[in-house]
Amino acid sequence: MTAAEAAAAPIRVLLADDQELVRAGLGMAIAHSPGLELAGEAAGGAEAVRRVRELRPDVVVMDIRMPGMDGIEATRLLTAGTGAADPPVRVLMLTTFDDDENVYAALRAGASGFLVKDMALTDILAAIRVVAAGDALIAPSVTRRLIADLTARPAPAEPKRSLRGITEREHEVLTLVGRGLSNAEIAERLFIAPATAKTHVARLLAKLDARDRVHLVIAAYDAGLVSPSG
Repeated sequence: MTAAEAAAAPIRVLLADDQELVRAGLGMAIAHSPGLELAGEAAGGAEAVRRVRELRPDVVVMDIRMPGMDGIEATRLLTAGTGAADPPVRVLMLTTFDDDENVYAALRAGASGFLVKDMALTDILAAIRVVAAGDALIAPSVTRRLIADLTARPAPAEPKRSLRGITEREHEVLTLVGRGLSNAEIAERLFIAPATAKTHVARLLAKLDARDRVHLVIAAYDAGLVSPSG
């Protein structure tokens, strides 16, 4: 496949949710959205893993709470590349954020972000495109809610993550990413160009072996850069 053909190819999406109405509504929206293709559906985590092996979608929109194997375990298997998806597929978790205790676990399992079920369809479709392009769905406002949830809990018992190898400026940038600031906001806060902020974020992704911005947030939390007062 040429580069032009790859660029023109639709983003193939697998929708995993145990609620038939959700699959029907969101599936129809995906199928009728330019540049997206509904590759298939699954009603549970184990089925999602099987369907990914069969269909090789680009993105899985995965509900967290499903009978049998839940979305978190399915995501862990898929993003680990343990034969279910090679290369690993990118996963967007579908959740009701305000009352779901499993969002952090889903991100740790390798998800590239999460969608809230009451989001506008246009936002969900845009999020699929963002993740397919290699980014993470983690708008600053959502990041702040995630961090608020994390810091409301007791500090983790394990040792804080080491940040050896990053510069003082990268340390500052990681702290601001952890607080939910966008690249533009980081640039304004540190009096640097937006392109420079983007470069620092890219270097942090490489140095910390982080999949995407979601996992930089987790790294900032694990390293103790984000606190209830910060």
